Amino acid sequence: MKTITTTEALAEFCTAAKTQPFVTIDTEFLREKTYWSKLCLIQMALPGADGQAVLIDPIVGEHMSLGPLYDLFAHKTTVKVFHAARQDLEIFFVEGGAFPDPLFDTQVAAMVCGYGEQVGYETLVKKIAKENIDKSSRFTDWSRRPLSDSQEAYALADVTHLRDVYLSLAAQLEKNKRKQWVEEELSVLTDPATYTVTPDAAWKRVKTRTTSGRFLALVKELARFREHYAQSNNVPRSRVMKDDALLELASTRPLNHDDLGRSRLLLREARRGDIAEGILAAVKSGLEMRADDMPKPDLSHENLQVNPALADLLRVLLKAKSDSLGVAPKLIANASELDAIAAGERDLPSLMGWRAEAFGDDAMRLCRGEIALSAKGHQVVVVTL
Repeated sequence: MKTITTTEALAEFCTAAKTQPFVTIDTEFLREKTYWSKLCLIQMALPGADGQAVLIDPIVGEHMSLGPLYDLFAHKTTVKVFHAARQDLEIFFVEGGAFPDPLFDTQVAAMVCGYGEQVGYETLVKKIAKENIDKSSRFTDWSRRPLSDSQEAYALADVTHLRDVYLSLAAQLEKNKRKQWVEEELSVLTDPATYTVTPDAAWKRVKTRTTSGRFLALVKELARFREHYAQSNNVPRSRVMKDDALLELASTRPLNHDDLGRSRLLLREARRGDIAEGILAAVKSGLEMRADDMPKPDLSHENLQVNPALADLLRVLLKAKSDSLGVAPKLIANASELDAIAAGERDLPSLMGWRAEAFGDDAMRLCRGEIALSAKGHQVVVVTL
């Protein structure tokens, strides 16, 4: 087991990786007390049962540059293999502005190969590699040093078994001609917009059923302040204020510190100092916002005239299609999308790309009355009219 702590050693390993068809990668990080993830460890393994597997330690090697790794990310002939890559990619995007290309995510591949929704790494290892993973180090504080032998072994298992999982899933995708399906899904993971939250747009992540323009103006200003403060001070949003406290403040509209003190949900430390001042300024800004500048709620879904019978038929069609393809139904379309189709909407993910091939095209034919659904034994089949 080799641990890399210098730029030179990392460059040597990455040069070797460039000669291989793929390399498996995982990270360990902490985020409970920060806005940005703190990278604690990178694990990588080369192909083959005897392929070199290493730990890259950015804490012990605090002066090490990750430049060689980002150079490997851009190397087109070596596939970079992750499992559930989103948080790993966010770290590398924030730290180095780089995405791995080409990328393969075994969780995404497993979903389109019939292993269910958001299947876990441990499950795939058990089903494909026929191995069990020691879970005793799952809740490790990866920022503490030195790491024990069991912690290092646990970390390496995340990339050594991943080799077998990748080879199996890649072969399945080639066989069932669904490689393009995975590539479409991965395009979201390598889009910078996936990881960029601007303070001005932060209000859109706060769930509320209220459609009042003034209320939404207050939500927007409070969410803007929270996002800016959290990013600037590298603390979680919840340490500034949780969503329920934010909505309470948008409703009670505190104008001074005494008003803040009467909040039921605001954290004690948020009732004074910079956070308190920021909240009061945000409330003032929301109250003074001109009507033309207030956020406009999206009421399109509330005005949908859903044909309930057609929506039920679409649910049956989706179940039949997902069963025949061996793909989880929710990966293709969710309940709200089916209702939207039944109400006449057409600009939907389930009607585009690989989802159109799997379900959307037949959904449109069903809506136009060109096909019907019939029972054949224990199966539901599509009948052309």
